[in-house]
Amino acid sequence: MARDPAELLRAARAALSAGRLSAAEELCSRLIARGGAGRDLATALNERGQARYLRVEFAAAMEDYTAAIECQPGFEVPYYNRGLVLYRLGCFDEAMEDFRKVLELNPRFEDAALSLKQAMLDKEEKQKRGY
Repeated sequence: MARDPAELLRAARAALSAGRLSAAEELCSRLIARGGAGRDLATALNERGQARYLRVEFAAAMEDYTAAIECQPGFEVPYYNRGLVLYRLGCFDEAMEDFRKVLELNPRFEDAALSLKQAMLDKEEKQKRGY
């Protein structure tokens, strides 16, 4: 049964919210496999990345976030999500770069502003400790 992109995205988001990560990933993968471009594809890539992130599959999540950015460079959410992964990996400079890009695209993205501030503090602390 063929579903339209909006219906697949709604179903994927519902699965993600319910913690059904495999189902969310499968629905997003179906939409991605259809090809295309634009916001629906970027959103599907971002949502699949989120499912992978929640399973602590950071490399796969980053691939999806980067693909979403390449597909829709003005979409701030995958920059933010990729920044979170980079932050968790201790790659503070790269994380800060992504958080700054989010704020360039959407200055009112409060979580990105907070994450940028925290990454700056943690980078400074890491440097003080010499590692």
